[in-house]
Amino acid sequence: MPGEKKLVIFCSASSGIAPEFNEAAAEFVRAACAKGYTIVSGGTVKGTMGVVSGAVESCGGKHVGILPRFMEEYTFPRLTTLVWTDTMSERKEKMREGTSVAVALPGGIGTLDELVETLTLAKLGKYSGRIYALNIGGFYDKLIELLDYYVSTGMLDSGSRELISFPSTVGELEAMI
Repeated sequence: MPGEKKLVIFCSASSGIAPEFNEAAAEFVRAACAKGYTIVSGGTVKGTMGVVSGAVESCGGKHVGILPRFMEEYTFPRLTTLVWTDTMSERKEKMREGTSVAVALPGGIGTLDELVETLTLAKLGKYSGRIYALNIGGFYDKLIELLDYYVSTGMLDSGSRELISFPSTVGELEAMI
């Protein structure tokens, strides 16, 4: 839909994470919905993805879930739109499509993969949205250190490093989107 504001959320499918991460996820989704964003996510019932799905539904927002066919059993049942893919790579591409903001919540290796690929695409001029990683409780401190180390060694230019921001609270992130 032309003029639609879309935001992609990358997050954990794990159920064994600290409750404050899921609380922050729900709080952020409510804020993004209130600002009129359509939420694009992994669209499952698992872990923080399930929290995101439930929060979009509870605030009456629009939710696009992107799932590879092999994850069908985990589909959140009340998505506004469901898009099937054949591979995880296609899933990531479809998740970013048409979004103006990419947000990584605390998550595991899959979230890190989505975040780093999005940053790489932005560096190459293939993703024009803004990129954020919610650094609740210092979750992304080690990634920040690594990116800054890359800059200090010449492996990453400072302009590319500035393509990603690390707000430490939901309030800060909400003010940035």
